[in-house]
Order: sequence, then structure tokens, then C-alpha cells
Amino acid sequence: MATKKTNWEIKDRVYILRKGIAPLTYTIPSRNLYWFDEEKGYERELKYTINQKTVFVDEFQGPQRLGHIVFEDGILTVPKEKQTLQKLLSLYHPQLGKTYEEFDPEVEAEDELEVIQHEIEALMMAQNMSIDQAEAIVRVNAGSEVAKMTSKEIKRDLLVFAKREPKLFIELANDENIHVRNTGLKAAEAGIIKLSDDQRTFKWVTNGRKLMTVPFDENPYSALAAWFKTDEGVEVYKTIEKKLK
Repeated sequence: MATKKTNWEIKDRVYILRKGIAPLTYTIPSRNLYWFDEEKGYERELKYTINQKTVFVDEFQGPQRLGHIVFEDGILTVPKEKQTLQKLLSLYHPQLGKTYEEFDPEVEAEDELEVIQHEIEALMMAQNMSIDQAEAIVRVNAGSEVAKMTSKEIKRDLLVFAKREPKLFIELANDENIHVRNTGLKAAEAGIIKLSDDQRTFKWVTNGRKLMTVPFDENPYSALAAWFKTDEGVEVYKTIEKKLK
């Protein structure tokens, strides 16, 4: 039987239905399947039978006894003795990676370890974070409600956020613009600056003078944070910081 892998290992294999598919029994097609053979340059018909030594119909010899591929409770365990079925499921079946996937305990363990490591890192960062930076990160989820929260509530939400979405939390914590962006949001909440209804222009509230125009398709406050770092914007940023104190 032609294979796509040269390092095929003889072992028991487990296949699981992907998330969102979880009936008591689930059958995937075992015939009328096709796989493009790059060496031969054409599609070859596949069929799972219990009495042939290959899944390629053009290699069959004698009568064919069709086999069925059934997942029970979302799982299908195939012993190493059933190499024909294993190779169909692991190498050729068109629903591989779409309807089901091969379960690899080593990969799963590596993924779980990475998640745990990210969680530990995020929680340690949250624990040692200043209240100003904590407020900036929590504002990503809570929005203007942060202004009504006590420091303890902010710290609690920060830790919850770090535990639930550690990778996103670490990205935000390392984002040098997040504090600047938070200052812009606080200035708008405090009535120091105002964003126009069409989300395209920032102005001073006191005199209506335009500060900047938001580039098309950009988040207004991300654009404002970037503008604060320009020669013109840095002076406005310093003024806003003084007004917020």
C-alpha cells in the first residue's frame, strides 16, 4: 500500500471526533472516497474492507467485504493489527482534520503543559502589576465600567482574566501602547476629549478644536495612542495626563 509517510509506526491508535460533534454513534464514509496520488498523478478510489490488504481499489484482489467506520461516544480505537483501517484514517480519509483527528497523547501533554506555563506566567505578572497597568488591561474587557471599580475589584478581575485567557493577557501586558491607549479612554470618559459620532475625529471638549483624524479601518483609541507618540501628539498627551491627575 502506498503511503504518504516513511516513518509509519506500528501501534494502537485512537481517533476522536472534533469539537461540536458528539453523538452516541457516528459513522463516517468507508467507500466512494478519493485521494490524489502525487506519484501516479491522478486520484485513486479508496474503500475500507475487512478482507483486503489495501484501501486502494485498484489494488484489490478477489471479493470485497465492506467494513464500517463507527465512532462510539466520539471515540474510535483501532488496534495495531488493523493496519488497513489505521492508514485510511491517519493518511488518506478526506474527513481527517475536519470531522475527526488522531489523538496523540504526547502532543496533548505538550499542549496542556504550554497552557499551564502560560497561566502561571500570566498570574505572576498580574500579581506584581501596578494598579494603573491593571486598570489598563481590565479596561479591555470591562470598558468604562472600570471607572466605577475599586482597586480590589480591578485586581480580582485582572487575576480572573489572566487565568482564563493567559496568552492574550501576556500579549496585553507586554504591549507598550496599552497604558497610552488607556489614558485616551480615560480622557474621553472624563470629558476632556471627545470622539465624533462617526468615530473619525477626536476633539477637545472645551473648544471643539480637532486633535486628530482616525485613519480609515483603524480602532479609534489605538490610532489615538499611536498619535500620542508623534511630535504633535506628545504635547497633547502630557496635557491630558495633567488634567487627569
